[in-house]
Amino acid sequence: MSRLPGEHAMDWGLANRMARILKPDTGRTVMLAVDHGYFLGPTGGLEEPGKTIVPLLPYADSLMLTRGVLRGCVPPQSDVPIVLRISGGTSILRELSQEGLTVAFEDAIRLNVAAITMSIFVGTEGERETLLNLSKAVDAGEKYGIPVLAVTAVGKDMVRDARYLGLACRIAAELGAHMVKTYHCEGFAELVRSTPVPVVIAGGKKLPERDAIELAWKAVRDGARGCRARQPKRITKGRCSLITLNRSRPLPLAKTKD
Repeated sequence: MSRLPGEHAMDWGLANRMARILKPDTGRTVMLAVDHGYFLGPTGGLEEPGKTIVPLLPYADSLMLTRGVLRGCVPPQSDVPIVLRISGGTSILRELSQEGLTVAFEDAIRLNVAAITMSIFVGTEGERETLLNLSKAVDAGEKYGIPVLAVTAVGKDMVRDARYLGLACRIAAELGAHMVKTYHCEGFAELVRSTPVPVVIAGGKKLPERDAIELAWKAVRDGARGCRARQPKRITKGRCSLITLNRSRPLPLAKTKD
């Protein structure tokens, strides 16, 4: 059984919720992220969230989304652990880095979430506010036993390289985030080594199917605990096989009906 970093210092409830996301037998996860509408609106593939989400639930270890989509589109009978987005307040029409906290922890508790997530914008005008909000979220998370996943959002002028992403991940961990999500980059293995909490790789831009599987495999090889999956069923299943089954190389894509 894989042990979580810092597990000995966690309260039972927090450690239990972490273990629902990062599977105890592997310490890894396939996180289905469908929260893009909180700043993009009805983006491609998520025009009708329920039709996208429900068929993918059997292949996801965890589901990252907003409370509106959770309440309106996910069957309450689902046992997939929920990673609830609690930050927002901006759109693609304005400056994205000015996010604030948009969900009370009491509502997260009502929704029985396994974790909460929010974005931080290191190196942007919203840096200070988002980092202070992360600290507030961590305080509440420790109080209620709910882990916090910090997402290293990238400003429009920032480069997705190991120096910047490593800085953002380390700051998030230093402020108490229990997990971080970031992008794959050259030198990713060093980024993981310098981040003392589990790292989940973000999906990034849309890629051809084989390239998406290769990206997930490289990230896991370099130490990522899992990946954020936002592609259709075939790719989500492929990522699931290499992450949860600990494949040494990606499997050929199986034929499925999307």
